[in-house]
Amino acid sequence: EADIAREIGENVDPDAVYIARQSLRADLGRALSPELTRLYHGLASDVAYSPDARNAGRRALRNTALDLIAASDEGVGTGLAKAQFDAATNMTDRVAALSILCLTESEAREDALDAFCKRFAGDALVIDKWLTLQATIPHTGTLDRVRRLMRSDAFSMSNPNRVRALIGAFAAGNQRQFNAQDGSGYEFVGECVLLLDPKNPHIAARLLSAFRTWRMMEPKRRRLAEAMLRRIQAAEGLSPDVRDIIERSLA
Repeated sequence: EADIAREIGENVDPDAVYIARQSLRADLGRALSPELTRLYHGLASDVAYSPDARNAGRRALRNTALDLIAASDEGVGTGLAKAQFDAATNMTDRVAALSILCLTESEAREDALDAFCKRFAGDALVIDKWLTLQATIPHTGTLDRVRRLMRSDAFSMSNPNRVRALIGAFAAGNQRQFNAQDGSGYEFVGECVLLLDPKNPHIAARLLSAFRTWRMMEPKRRRLAEAMLRRIQAAEGLSPDVRDIIERSLA
């Protein structure tokens, strides 16, 4: 979606981009349904996991088929993704299934997220991925989810990896919700920048870079993003890192 926005270049409506892309994915899934179903089931394997190129390619193709099946028929896709998640013997297939479930507004999504967190609670890198998957859910309510996760034991504002995995992923990887029409995404990320800047200006500057495309947005979003940037600009004691990005963004 970010690539599509850059191609459009001006007066971008991230909701329209999202809807158009989802519509195309659904059309592909419906048009190719028999072939995708054949591929998905035909590429299933009960042999031991192997990282070699051939097996990695089979897993990638199978998971892409599942993604398009789910785009065209959420009910069928949710069932297949949940079954794959439960039976997965490797992280690639497990995360792929969870990623697809995260695009559904279903009880299966929440059950899988809970099970994943409980199973891998002691693995920091895997929990980072768990946070990112939730931060990039394109549906309304994701910002509230991110705020809840910030209050959980899985998150710490003093841990740069956690900040990047959750807040950074929301800002850079969730085009629809970061650029929410009411400006809530801009306000949230801007507040995080101001909170982080005195403690970790490097991370604060990285978060702020999500605003670099604000001039491409349609007028209402453009006004809201600029207002947030002006608010940050007016704050006292900004670090040189953040001050530099603000000045470049508003120049």
